[in-house]
Amino acid sequence: MPYIGSRVKRKEDLRLLRGVGKFVGDIHRVGMAHAAILRSVHAHARIVNIDSAEAVKLPGVIGVLTAADIPGLKTIPMRTGRIPGLERSLQTPVAIDRVRYVGEPIAVVVAESRYVAEDALELIDVEYEPLGVVTEARDGMRPGEPQLHDAAANNIAANFQVNVGDVDTAMADADLIVEQEFSTQRHAAVPMETRGLVAEYDEGRGLLTMWGPTKMTHTNWRILSELTGMPQSNIHFIEPEVGGGFGARGEFYPEDFLIPFAAMHFRKPICWIEDRSENLKACNQSREQTHRVKIGVKKDGTIVGMDAEILFDMGAYTRTHGGVPAIAASAMLRGPLRIKNYRCNVFCVLTNKTPVGTYRSPGRYEANFVRERLLDMAAHRLNLDPADIRRRNLIRHEEMPYDLGKHPFHYMVYDTGDFPGQLERALERVGYEKLKATCAEAKQAGRAIGVGIGCFVETSGIGPWEYARVEIDNAGQVVLYSGCNSVGQGIATALSQIVADELQVSIDDVRVVHGDTAKVPYGNGSNASRSTVMAGSAALGASRKIKDKLLRLASAALEIDAADLVLRDGRAVARGAPDRSLGFADLAQLALPGQALKSGITPGISEEDFFATDKRPFPYGVHVAVVEVDKETGILKILDYLVTEDVGRKINPMIIEGQMAGGLAQGIGGALLEEFVYNADGQPLATSFMDYLIPTAMEVPTALFISTEDFPTPLNPLGVKGAGEGGITAAGAALANAVSNALGVEVTKLPLKPDYLLELVKKGRVV
Repeated sequence: MPYIGSRVKRKEDLRLLRGVGKFVGDIHRVGMAHAAILRSVHAHARIVNIDSAEAVKLPGVIGVLTAADIPGLKTIPMRTGRIPGLERSLQTPVAIDRVRYVGEPIAVVVAESRYVAEDALELIDVEYEPLGVVTEARDGMRPGEPQLHDAAANNIAANFQVNVGDVDTAMADADLIVEQEFSTQRHAAVPMETRGLVAEYDEGRGLLTMWGPTKMTHTNWRILSELTGMPQSNIHFIEPEVGGGFGARGEFYPEDFLIPFAAMHFRKPICWIEDRSENLKACNQSREQTHRVKIGVKKDGTIVGMDAEILFDMGAYTRTHGGVPAIAASAMLRGPLRIKNYRCNVFCVLTNKTPVGTYRSPGRYEANFVRERLLDMAAHRLNLDPADIRRRNLIRHEEMPYDLGKHPFHYMVYDTGDFPGQLERALERVGYEKLKATCAEAKQAGRAIGVGIGCFVETSGIGPWEYARVEIDNAGQVVLYSGCNSVGQGIATALSQIVADELQVSIDDVRVVHGDTAKVPYGNGSNASRSTVMAGSAALGASRKIKDKLLRLASAALEIDAADLVLRDGRAVARGAPDRSLGFADLAQLALPGQALKSGITPGISEEDFFATDKRPFPYGVHVAVVEVDKETGILKILDYLVTEDVGRKINPMIIEGQMAGGLAQGIGGALLEEFVYNADGQPLATSFMDYLIPTAMEVPTALFISTEDFPTPLNPLGVKGAGEGGITAAGAALANAVSNALGVEVTKLPLKPDYLLELVKKGRVV
């Protein structure tokens, strides 16, 4: 039975279940010291003076570093989402003369223990000159408001437009204009394991070793080389286990420079582990956007045009991928709808808050909430069923591939799919018509029960390339060296399935190596649901080359034409003569230099491949939510939930469904609970789990997850589309639509907290 398409148990889990996996906190080096970061207590201020004399005197303190101790400080560069203008608001790893958000690094203390380092932080005297604070993006754009960066007038870090078709003419021809402002709140990935780093400098060999940078190991390797001036060959990155990524770990953070610099400066291994308060103040945040959108609609529900303005709160600096949510929101605002006239004006605005980056389905989560709410609003005004207005406007299978028109920063050609068919599948599985009747009966009885739909298209498999190398070792085992990373998504299992099928070996005989720059020379990491698409395709290419070499080696040794040989159970076997065969271990011996060179064969069984593409596949699907709102307390209960997603081709259905379930849990948290709130002085008010609420098993319902593979993509040899984000991307949309249906009042913002729902209940009573 082939491995691809099978529910193979995750290979990675055994070591974790046995407790032998190594996280950053498990790494201990001889003589290791510990670091703590002094962070700004002001949202915006000039640094007048830093006095660390008393801290240095504390027994156990090894030293203190500030900007004055780091010559030639450079700004951290962008990795992706390079919108012109964003380069004016990049961050240095440590504040030089001005701080712009609470939590910005000012100094690093290195001590014999973290306890001593924390005590020393309190002895550092920083003299601040407070400056004016900007906490709201629209306010910050007004002339005369405090400026965060001198080069960014009116705190606009960047501005760009998307223009497709003729929006003004389309709006003039519309029978109805629906216009509304929507907002999504600031929240974040909040992984179970906070960030951490261990850095060790071998002065004798001039070698810096880093444990901790996961998700984008090779990218951070390159950036650290640029910032320190050390050649990449003198830097060794090793990826340990990771307790959750979800976008937040794809960053090059200030600490990713400060800790290795301190290790070189003090000539000692140094460990830094972020505490939860630091995580909630300094780790990337995301999602905070305000959309002013209007759509023009015909009487039959056909949408003729969309006009949008997006205000994206960037926080205080541009992080390495800080522009991505703005790009993705503007690119995916139309989602699966046939809207040929589209205009969007995007402002990336700086505020005195923690800088932002990507969080699972960045920009798409926000855009789906806005679009799907607008669809329901239009349906209500036209007395149409929400499902019918979607049926009218969804792009159809026969229109694929579907070109949405030029976007300045995003590839926008949907490859394959049947959006209406996926909607009908979802509605049939939940019994939509019966659900509507049940909701109507409940409302007559005084209960507020509603059903909501959220359709989505996701982007995945982002290029431009990925690397793989496959080798056969002396024992005949297959080793895959991949440029991707593990962030808990089961990628080693999926890649093993691909390689095992191609080489016809047991999956137990395939070992996957990733995240080690000494063993894997190239890589683009794991982000944007790209790992199976890109790394899987590269692994397939390298495996095919290995297969060819194995057959050629066996052909020469057995004196049988390669075309008459097949691979089976880790052996090269003659067709029709199974007794004539050679195992992979035998072939590895034949490929040793002494034998291979005599035969004119390149020694070793090792082949590498790069899979490159400038196009990306688009998975798609539907969320359907059924909720009840307690009209006395504003408490929302999810009664039922369905997620469908077409992923092109399934490598491992169990892993896909796990991704969908995890994504939904995060989507529910973002829709109902999670929010970073700042006061007027820019002070964060959610710095612990007492204030920042995350979902528990009480809030996450039993849900039905349906992954389909009706439309494999032609854009890669596996036909796969990424499946990492479909479970979250339309959760806010479906839940908001369900609440609106339950209360008969239009939801215009997230999160759906009790106080907001009680406001809606009161509005409903007035109506």
